[in-house]
Amino acid sequence: MYSQDFSSIPEIDVETLAAQLNDDATRIQLLDVREPQEVAIASLNSFQNIPLSEFAEWSTTIGQQLDQHQETWVMCHHGMRSAQVCVWLSQNGFTNVKNVSGGIDAYSMKVDTSIPRY
Repeated sequence: MYSQDFSSIPEIDVETLAAQLNDDATRIQLLDVREPQEVAIASLNSFQNIPLSEFAEWSTTIGQQLDQHQETWVMCHHGMRSAQVCVWLSQNGFTNVKNVSGGIDAYSMKVDTSIPRY
């Protein structure tokens, strides 16, 4: 993974994420790119964990595991790792990718304070 200009990646805020989770989370692919130990501290049930540190393992098969044309939202701790993954997904055939702005930390602060912050 590499640093990049993330300004071209669409973002959604955590309030929109919360509304979607309450409505119908099944129509969107939800990816959490944090490490398993981070997910153990704070997580949202609807998200599939694909740690960025395991990029070499999942990057070659993710196009077969997920629908490249289904809306895909990516989350991390604060939004930087997920932005990197959004860029990569967009460059590799995914057509509707959005970054969760502020990540799980913003979700904990603005939506559900029972989710631990770290």
